[in-house]
Amino acid sequence: MTGADGIWALVPAGGRGLRMQAPLPKQYLPLLGRPVILHTLERLCTHPRVRGVVVGISDQDRHWQALIPMLADLPKFLGKYSGGETRAHTVLNGLKALSKHARSEDWVLVHDAVRPCLRHEDVDQLISIVTGGQSKKSPLPLKGGEGKGEGVEGGLLAFPVSDTVKRVDNESRVVETIRREGLWRAATPQMFRIGALVSALESAQKLRREITDEASAIEGAGGHPRVVACHADNIKVTLPEDLALAELYLKQQQGKA
Repeated sequence: MTGADGIWALVPAGGRGLRMQAPLPKQYLPLLGRPVILHTLERLCTHPRVRGVVVGISDQDRHWQALIPMLADLPKFLGKYSGGETRAHTVLNGLKALSKHARSEDWVLVHDAVRPCLRHEDVDQLISIVTGGQSKKSPLPLKGGEGKGEGVEGGLLAFPVSDTVKRVDNESRVVETIRREGLWRAATPQMFRIGALVSALESAQKLRREITDEASAIEGAGGHPRVVACHADNIKVTLPEDLALAELYLKQQQGKA
């Protein structure tokens, strides 16, 4: 990475979080007295390598307005933009919003709004490997994620699968046991060149290809992103019990548990 290459962050936050079964979208639920999304934005805005952060919010969102006074003290927060019908649309809108500040050759970190426990050291590890640097600090053996980054077309934080994995049929009967070697659970941030990600997402939309994360768009365009192991506390708040776990992890990180 040259000194001119910027690193930016984008947070798609247009989801409603139906699985949470809560009166508020999950990104607005209280976590240690503050909305989940505020913790997430703070982690990104305070990272020394990140130049600026944008967040994608649905035009029908009725909760964002209440957060605006809380954002005043966040360094490098560039504001919100209109989300889209899907995550892919929301991310693509965000990349276009970032074009006012960033170049297509710059990097973007796309991070889930409901991963509030992200560690700076995990972001450092991702940046280091994707951009060609080296880091000896990793919470887990990388097993295919290590290296200097030559030829890397971006990367993502992930967890190596440790449990036995079963494939089942429509009646929940086991069909087969999947070998877990080489299997990873994708997390975020996911880091790519802005121009490359725009091209991959636009191509996927034209082909009506389902995109579940940014890496899958890059894969569909022929790329091979690098996976980088992250700490287990980089959880996604999806179910009610995840809030209690996120609170525990944040307290541990703050030395208060």
